[in-house]
Amino acid sequence: MAKKKEQPIILITNDDGITAPGIKNLIEAARGLGKIVVVAPDKAQSGMGHAITIGQPLRMDKVELFDDIEAWQTSGTPVDCVKLAVDKILHRKPDLCISGINHGANHSINVIYSGTMSAAMEASIESIPSIGFSLLDYRFDADFSAARHYAHEIIKTVLANNLDKHLLLNVNIPSVPLKKLKGIKICKQAYAKYKEEFTERIDPHGKKYYWLTGEFINFDKDKDTDVWALKHNFVSVVPVQFDLTNYNLKKILEKKNLFA
Repeated sequence: MAKKKEQPIILITNDDGITAPGIKNLIEAARGLGKIVVVAPDKAQSGMGHAITIGQPLRMDKVELFDDIEAWQTSGTPVDCVKLAVDKILHRKPDLCISGINHGANHSINVIYSGTMSAAMEASIESIPSIGFSLLDYRFDADFSAARHYAHEIIKTVLANNLDKHLLLNVNIPSVPLKKLKGIKICKQAYAKYKEEFTERIDPHGKKYYWLTGEFINFDKDKDTDVWALKHNFVSVVPVQFDLTNYNLKKILEKKNLFA
């Protein structure tokens, strides 16, 4: 008798916290595609980037939040969650790590600051194929139905294909009804950033405090970027890597022999 093939193990995490609607929708998107284990922060950790917890203990508790799905909440960052999942919960590398669905965009430069994408990147560093999902809607009561549909299709496709063990995809979904989405577009990361400033205010004690504000500016007018795709109602998929080497500049520096 042929040995029954084991289900792939899918690790799910996020940066909005384990009770956020986004992670519940990602769990639903992944149902039926493998054995799901959730390890997520016990509170919102947006904008944490690739931070890890040093100098204080990490707490981890099993929770019953998602019916039959094994789930753990931790006091750590999204990256901590991936590390703890591999070392203390799964005791092995999962077959896929998915992060999100984030409340708000993680296109262009946001990938640098995003806790959602940093969790996925940590998995990729550990040779675990990974995907970060984000919906362009910050509202707690956002409609995740279209995001859930495309997340399911992308997860299924990645699991069905033997892709690079360091696979890391940054997926963003426009906040429009499913029927208005035009499909998936493989993109590059747009060169765009926030023109930031700090608004200065005075608290009741007469002391100054600051709120970070800013305007998003897209400097990249190409039609193969994530910003362009999202503006035109495509789901953007950007292949990302943790190797930050500028190979073109490396060649120039070697050719000019500037530091010999």
